[in-house]
Amino acid sequence: MLPPALIGLAVLVALVALLPARRLQLAGLAPRLIAGYVAVLWIGGMVTGLTPGTARWLFPILLIAWLGPFVVAPDRLNRVLRRGGPGSGMIKDVTPPARPGGPDGP
Repeated sequence: MLPPALIGLAVLVALVALLPARRLQLAGLAPRLIAGYVAVLWIGGMVTGLTPGTARWLFPILLIAWLGPFVVAPDRLNRVLRRGGPGSGMIKDVTPPARPGGPDGP
């Protein structure tokens, strides 16, 4: 059986990781992307909590990843993550159509 401290740590890290996930959901991100984000934060938080030696370099990375959704506006986050959507820099052909009968016209 798992010790209560480990279960408490897992629940606490999960709750902390879910806070920015709600912000990402409101921004309209895909559920798979949000789930992956939460999983990475949870695994990183558990590793940091269980092995204090990694906290020196892993905690700043996790802190930046956790604060990101709160600092960046949702519309800006959508622009960054959805680069292939409509209006994403596609060049529109504005050349007028060719006249019937050649370049001089009829």
